[in-house]
Amino acid sequence: MSENKLESKITKIYLFTRYERFWHWLQVAMIFTLIITGLEIHDLFGFLGFEKAVATHNTIGISWLIAFGIFVFWVFTTGEWRQYIPTEKKMMAVIRYYSYGIFKGESHPFPTRREAKHNPVQRLAYLALATLLLPLQMLTGFLYWSYNSWEAWGLNFLTLKEVAAVHMAGAFAIASFIIVHVYMTTTGHTVFAHIKAMITGWEEVETEEDVNGWDQRTH
Repeated sequence: MSENKLESKITKIYLFTRYERFWHWLQVAMIFTLIITGLEIHDLFGFLGFEKAVATHNTIGISWLIAFGIFVFWVFTTGEWRQYIPTEKKMMAVIRYYSYGIFKGESHPFPTRREAKHNPVQRLAYLALATLLLPLQMLTGFLYWSYNSWEAWGLNFLTLKEVAAVHMAGAFAIASFIIVHVYMTTTGHTVFAHIKAMITGWEEVETEEDVNGWDQRTH
């Protein structure tokens, strides 16, 4: 019995809609601005000046909150929320791939598809980001901004120091996520393949076919 010979083939699939790409790059701009102005507010450097840094930070923060609400509405009205449902399928295989297999040139165990944009590890990371970290950061930022209204709202049990500490910790957590995320964008079949996909919407994915053209991953 002869053994099928497999060969790699790069194909393109339309993965990210215009709105997804717009939301992604809008977040990049907003988060980068919030981090820079936040650091200036804490007197790590001088660029805009304290008052302008505070005003810019507050304006971008409220805009981010509104934009996030629109994104949540879009996710649920388009059915894209399904992309973030956690799954254990191939979870350990993906973890092994990122910790070991990727450095040996192995193929990704969870090939990207339009109906499954994110692998199991990405789903958990993005779900935690969208349901825990970002809402917590926005809530503490809003509380910090509305400090003078705490008494009227019955929030006297809070202290500004505690809210500021949680907000700062959240900022460092988001910055850490960004570092890992940027690194992960370089793990495609080329260094800039994933970044290009978030610009054009078209993701280049690797498939395996035998000598007769039979796709081993989709059949």
